[in-house]
Amino acid sequence: MRLLTPEGNFDPTRRSIAASLFFAGYAPAALSACASPVTTTAEGLIEADVAFDGAGGYRLPGFVARPSDRAAHGAIIVVNEIFGIHDYIKDVCRRFAREGYVALAPDYFDRAGDPAPLTDFAAIRTIVATANHEQVMGDTQGALRWLAAQRFVKDDAIGITGFCWGGTVVWMAAAQFPEVKAGVAWYGRLVRPQPGSWGAQEERPWPYDVGALIRAPVLGLYAENDRGIPLDSVEAMRASLSAADNPTNSQIIVYPGAQHGFHADYRDSYNAEAAADGWARCLAWFREHGVR
Repeated sequence: MRLLTPEGNFDPTRRSIAASLFFAGYAPAALSACASPVTTTAEGLIEADVAFDGAGGYRLPGFVARPSDRAAHGAIIVVNEIFGIHDYIKDVCRRFAREGYVALAPDYFDRAGDPAPLTDFAAIRTIVATANHEQVMGDTQGALRWLAAQRFVKDDAIGITGFCWGGTVVWMAAAQFPEVKAGVAWYGRLVRPQPGSWGAQEERPWPYDVGALIRAPVLGLYAENDRGIPLDSVEAMRASLSAADNPTNSQIIVYPGAQHGFHADYRDSYNAEAAADGWARCLAWFREHGVR
């Protein structure tokens, strides 16, 4: 259902009303009025809000979903988009849990606030900008340590996946932490933003800069029609990996006709075919590389 003005034009304000009425747990800033989000049952799973020591000793909250049996399982760190830990990210955790994984979504933005319920992109970006590269890597290390200490986790079978903002985190974590066995990056920025654009202010490395340092095999899942991540940056990342003669066999898949956010089933950009193929490749990649 698309909500229209009397003139017949789509009204984003009414879309926000629809979001609040029907999918209150999803990020209203990106929620489509005609969204049909995937809902994964929690039956047979254990869900919990947890906390662990992140960068600087900060007690960082996180959301966990895992199988309810007593066995030890491989684990996946799920890194959110700019909208934080809303229902889409929690559902992704459940999807992994139903595949036999422990899935942990750290709340990287907790120090500054919760972007999930906001509709103002400027306010969202202000919160996201506080999570600088050094902090995010410290928080990721804390997540890795927490997982390794749990009796229900195989400490030698930990992977990481992430979407948009979180996709970039995947590449950087794979370059920094030997504990990461494999990564899957969904349409994460690969090169430094242009001067003056959002994200360019911080002096930090980007995936392109660390091609030679990637320790774990990363599968990149990207979109042909991504307005924020042009194909020349994808080719640059491929060249970075190739020039470094990186032994991890990392690879990048580009989905023809897809847009940024093609896996996000609550957004207009959702592409069911690309999302399903990417998810299948994601699971196969982790299992192929020992995260199982």
